[in-house]
Amino acid sequence: MKTIDTHGTFDEAIYGTTSQVEAIARQLEEIIIEIYPDVVEVPWPSQKIIGYDVGPKKMSEHFCYNAAQREYVNLGFDYGAALPDPERLLAGTGKNLRHIKVRDVGMVAQPALRQMVQSSVEEREKTLGLDK
Repeated sequence: MKTIDTHGTFDEAIYGTTSQVEAIARQLEEIIIEIYPDVVEVPWPSQKIIGYDVGPKKMSEHFCYNAAQREYVNLGFDYGAALPDPERLLAGTGKNLRHIKVRDVGMVAQPALRQMVQSSVEEREKTLGLDK
C-alpha cells in the first residue's frame, strides 16, 4: 500500500468518531488492502474520507472510499452503478456513485461486501486497461 498524505492521514480522517465507527473504518481499510495490496490510499481529513485508488490519479483511478459518519461508515464506490449487486447492498441514486452503510464490524466480514470491493477494483482496472 502507498499513502498519499498531502492532505492528511487516515487517523486524522477518522478523528472524533466513536470507537465503533473507528473500528469499522479500520477493518474496511484492512479488507481493501487485503484485496488489493498495491492500493493507493488518499486520506482527506477535511471531508472525513479516505479514498482508494488503483494508481495516483484521484478521479480516474479511484475505485472506492471509506467515509466515517456519526453512527456508521459509508463504503462508497465511485463507479458503483456499473457493479453487479446480487445481494442489493448498494444504496444511492446518482449517475455513478453508490455506497454501503456499514453499521457494525460484523458487516465487514460479509462475503458480499468483500465481493463489491473486488468488483470495484476489477471495474477500474478493466476500464483503464490495467487488467492482467
